[in-house]
Amino acid sequence: MAYVSLAFATVLNATANILIKVGVMRVGSLEGMALPVFIKKMALNHVLWAGCFCFAAALVAYSFALSKINLSVAYPIMTSIGYAIVILSSVFIIKETLNIHQIIGVLVIICGVWMVAW
Repeated sequence: MAYVSLAFATVLNATANILIKVGVMRVGSLEGMALPVFIKKMALNHVLWAGCFCFAAALVAYSFALSKINLSVAYPIMTSIGYAIVILSSVFIIKETLNIHQIIGVLVIICGVWMVAW
């Protein structure tokens, strides 16, 4: 059950990052916008709030996982798999591009997670 919680926390954390990026893209850049307008747009952005909720839920799930799994195992798994999820989601959802170094890096991360979890 602890590893299920860790997986859930990882997906929630990655989802939170993606939602916050999408929310900020909808708000627009602070450049050329008055700070109070930017803050108001951020405060009224439901996608951004969904990202914050996902961060909070990830914290709860991760806390449960840490009560059962060593930090030296849980943290590398969560951060590296989360990193891979965010990169892949950035490509397929946000339409960002990857260069060859990033692709190799994702493959190295996946190998590293496999080695840590084994």
